[in-house]
Formats: sequence, C-alpha cells, structure tokens
Amino acid sequence: TTTVSSIRYPESTTALTNIFHTRTKRHLQRIVIEYGLGEAFSQKKISKLETLKISSDNLRHPLKEELYTEEIGISKDAYQILKYHGSYQQSNREIRGKVKDYQFMLRLKQPAGELPPDLYRLLDDLSAKHGQGDLRATTRQCFQMHGILKGGLKTVISSIMNIGSSTVGACGDVNRNVMTTPAPFKTPEYEYAREYSKVFAHLFRPMTPAFTEIWLDGEKVATAEVWGKEVEKFNVDEVMKYDSGRGIILDHPVEPLYGDRYLPRKFKIGVTVPGDNSLDVYTNDIGVVVITNDAGELEGFNVMVGGGMGRTHNKETTFARAADHMGFVPKEDIMECLKAILAAQRDHGNRDKIQPWREMKEWKYNDWMGWWEQGDGKLFYGLHVDNGRVKDEGTFRLKTALRVIADRYNLPMILSPTQSIIFKDIEPKDKEGIEAVLAEHGIKPLEEVDPLNRLAMACPALPLCGLAQTEAERIIPSYLERVRALLNKMNLADEEILIRMTGCPNGCARPYMAELAFVGDGPKSYQVWLGGSPVLTRTAWPFKAKMDVDDLEATLEPILAMFVAQRQEYEAFGDFCHRVGAETIERYMESYNSVLA
Repeated sequence: TTTVSSIRYPESTTALTNIFHTRTKRHLQRIVIEYGLGEAFSQKKISKLETLKISSDNLRHPLKEELYTEEIGISKDAYQILKYHGSYQQSNREIRGKVKDYQFMLRLKQPAGELPPDLYRLLDDLSAKHGQGDLRATTRQCFQMHGILKGGLKTVISSIMNIGSSTVGACGDVNRNVMTTPAPFKTPEYEYAREYSKVFAHLFRPMTPAFTEIWLDGEKVATAEVWGKEVEKFNVDEVMKYDSGRGIILDHPVEPLYGDRYLPRKFKIGVTVPGDNSLDVYTNDIGVVVITNDAGELEGFNVMVGGGMGRTHNKETTFARAADHMGFVPKEDIMECLKAILAAQRDHGNRDKIQPWREMKEWKYNDWMGWWEQGDGKLFYGLHVDNGRVKDEGTFRLKTALRVIADRYNLPMILSPTQSIIFKDIEPKDKEGIEAVLAEHGIKPLEEVDPLNRLAMACPALPLCGLAQTEAERIIPSYLERVRALLNKMNLADEEILIRMTGCPNGCARPYMAELAFVGDGPKSYQVWLGGSPVLTRTAWPFKAKMDVDDLEATLEPILAMFVAQRQEYEAFGDFCHRVGAETIERYMESYNSVLA
C-alpha cells in the first residue's frame, strides 16, 4: 500500500531535456513542438485552442449549451471540448452535399483493455439502437462506437457511466487509455502490470465535474468507475493532490495536475512486464516495465520516456520516435515520478532523481491469440479480429457470436493492442462449446488466419475520419492479398512480415514501428516505410515518398528479391532492411530486372 507519508522525494532535479536525452537540435525541436513547450522558450501568444480551453470553465462551454439546440451538429469550439468527453463529431465524406450528415463517434476508457460481460452487453445494445450497428476495437485497447446522432449522445454516455465505465479521457489533450499487455496470466508480474495500469489511469483522470453535470445532470453515477474501486488501497486521490513544492501541483481549485489549459497534446502511458512487448511500449510518452525480485515481489519499475507516433508530411520538425530508457524507479516513488513527467510535458517542469535502468530479458512480440493456460487452472482465448471491426455481415456474425458467449458463459473480455479480443477465466470444460459458437457464426479458427492478417493493423480512415488523406481499413485486406501473392511467387510463403497502414501521417495504427508500413499522403497514394523491428523496439524510416496503389508489386519485388539473396540466417525482413539501409536497397533496385511474369 502506498501512502503520501511513504513516498520519498529526492532533492535533486533535472530538466526535461535530460529526460528525453536530447543530444541533438532535431530532438530538441521535436520536444518543443510535439510536446507543446514553445512557451518555455519564447513569449509567443497562446493559441486559439488554448484560449478556448481556458474559457470553457473546465470543459463545460460551449458544449453544454449546444447539446440542446435543434442543430444536428455542434460548432468547432464545442467539438474541441467534446473530445475531452470521449467523442468526435464526424460526417461521411463520401456523401456530397451542402448539408453534412453529422454523427458522433464515442470511445470508451478501458484501462488494461478490460471489458466486463455486462458492459459488452450494454455496448451491443447501444450500438444497435443508437449507433451504426457495429463496434470497433481500437489500437489502444478500447471499444469505440460510430453513427451516434446528437440526440442520442446523452443516453449513450450516461448509460456507460452508470454501469461503472467511462468515456472521460478517451480523447482530448489529457492522459489517454492506459495500455498493458493483454495476456491475463495469473503471475505476480502480470498482476502488477494490470493493477498499476489502473492506478495510473486513476491518477491522471481529469477532475472537472463537467462530465457529471452535462451527461448525468449533476447526479452521482449509479456505479463508480470499476478500476477506481479496484485501486482504492493505493490512496491515489491523496497522492495525486500531494504537493512536493517542485511545481508539479498547480494552484487550481479543480484540476491540480491539468489546470485550466490541460496538456498541449494527448499523453499516453503503457505498462508491461520484461520480455513482453505486445503493446508497442516504445510508442508511449511513458513506458513502464514491472520489475520484481526472485520471490515475485514488486521492487519498482523501469521507466522509458519520449515515444510518439505523431508527425506531419513535409514537416521535418515532426517525426516518429521510439522512447528512451530513463531508468529504474522504486515502487514508492513511481506515482510522483509520473506526475513529474506529465508536469514536464505540461509546462517544462522538473523530475526527481532516477536510478540506472535495470537489466532484463530481451523483448519478444506475441499477440496472445489462440488458447493459453492462464495459470490458475483456467484458460484464456485470443480471438483475431480483422482491423478491430466487430460486426455481422452475411455468414460472418462476429458481433452476435460475442453476445452469445457473453450471455452463455458470462466471460470478461480484454481488448488487445492489436485490435483483437481475449476471453479470460474460461473453464476448460467450456473450450469446445466456445469453439462451436464461433464456428456456428462463421468465425475462422486461428490456424486458418493468414499470418500477414494476424500481424497487420490499419486505422479506420475514410469515410468518417476528418484527417484521412486516403483509404486504410477498407483497402488493407486487398494489400495483404497482393503481398501474400508476391511472397508466394518469390519462395517466401512462410515469411511473416509485420505490416501496418494509416490514411494519414498521424500514426494511429503505429505504422512507424512496423517492418513494412504504408502511410497515406494523398488520394490512392502512400509513403512506404521500412526497417521497423519485428519486436517493436525501433522506428522504421521513410523509403519511398509516394507510391501509387497500382505500384505495390513493382515497389516491393526488388526489395524482397534482395532480401532472399542477402538475408542472414533467421533474419527478419525488418531487421534486414535496418541492417542494409536505404541507400543499399536503392542501388539494388536500380539494377534489378523483374523475374516475375
């Protein structure tokens, strides 16, 4: 149990530039811009968005007033505030006309990806009655629902809040959903990872009463957030408000950590155990790795900082970056340490002294699909979901199958970082029954899923995402088929390549960590990225600035031919590209003659 009196506060402090190991001007530029620290170095006037945050009265206005107008949408200002409540206003960009068909996407907050069966049943019903009839598992271990009309938003959000869940902090410039390895093993390391992901989610939640005022008319929720109740022993509220006198806590009556301007950008945290990089831990602002002693007792955490996928085309000061190893933090100090890092992002504050990084086992990537023993006599089952889309379509009835399993077996779910779903706490006697339900609803067994599909991810992109420059989710199945055909022709049928696709450079599907990525840069055009690690520990690099959709095979064939000819034993595709580099690949391509018909 952690209490305020047990936390140690070393006297020495170090600036944010040391946190992120900014040894070069380019890294410093990225921190200034990507982490919103421009005002720490200049006297520039604050942006219109920052002014809006201040005038919103801690995320109330003008959203509160505009929800009750007869308009089908809301203003740009109200939309910016709505993000903090977990929703985005969207319209179908393929329907042309002067009047937009405004609808709303709602995203849940699910620390550690956990989803109780009663919550799934509620989402299933709400999506059918108020949404477009499907659900989408995201790349940050939570469900989102599309197609909600403005008049139904209050019903949907209040229903979710009253069952013990939330949408608060799922979007906006605050700490987002805290991720962790989805494997529900009953071992001390994995238990600590799940527990502390909920601690950090509770620690960094926005405190404004705007959420209950707007969605519950000021009434208390029927059921408090489930994860908050689970971590009561940590006295998180007391620790969050504790002021060490180092500028971490603000003199603000509502938001002691966020103030009235919140953060300059979104903030992301991931928690895992040594060796398990199933969550892309290096892509987070803060990555936390559980460290235990030989008896399985928690000693503290290895902490990494500075990861991020956000970038803008043709803007060199924005770029994808894998997190740096910062050091080891004892368990008594971890909450104060993370508070300091968040404050550093908020206003270029300070951090406490950190011990050297602890040595640990090498990282491996596993999506935890298929059947596994949980460690307590029960099983868990990872169910692959293409691009996270939970829907019924023809003989493929995944949404109905999940409802049947939830009703018949009352199993909790975990959403994985790869847009798939894990059922946990399965009695061994129920294994055959669950497999039968899936088969009856047209769900392929795992052994029939192409490894390319199993490893791949894509963002939603068109038609609803306002930032998308081209397709992603809808076109990646055809790309994977074309890549598979090419691999088969080149005697690489057994090769598994981690492929990701996004419709814009913002990186929602974490493309810059993939071995091969396609990043949309215009209609039917993509950047090609190569060289990411198969265990997701380094970023890829841009290889081709523009690739037309028809040029996929012509682009990849010479690279794969070089891979076949020059790879080292057991060398993965991403490791090969990283080793030989862009210039060597380009020289090979110049003299390559296609051998395929």
